[in-house]
Amino acid sequence: MVVGHLVKVTLPNYLAGLPIPDTFTGWFKLGIKDWLSLIPPTAAVAGLTYVGYLAFCPHGRPKPDGRVNPCVRKDNPKVVDSFDVEDITEKVCFCRCWRSKNWPYCDGAHGKHNKETGDNVGPVVVNVKKA
Repeated sequence: MVVGHLVKVTLPNYLAGLPIPDTFTGWFKLGIKDWLSLIPPTAAVAGLTYVGYLAFCPHGRPKPDGRVNPCVRKDNPKVVDSFDVEDITEKVCFCRCWRSKNWPYCDGAHGKHNKETGDNVGPVVVNVKKA
């Protein structure tokens, strides 16, 4: 009921009341109040166009990349790191998102990665308790 009334009555009445001129030169005769009344429908059309562009145009979305490691030691066939627990004095955070500039230690780069990809990866935190 409400949607039907909106589509059949309210929206057509609103659009009919907009000051859209019949000729090209009519645009130059519009007053400030007329131009201000055209802002909301113009913004709505621009927003819908942008959302449609992002949804349906493949070059509007980031290209998916199946690689986990974008830049860490790409010249090695396999990146492997090992650490002795005795070398860790208190606490150390190891990167798991592969975006750290301080590899293999976490520098917080997972925050940006998570925001961009919707992922939820964080570091491995190793705490060493002294006996």
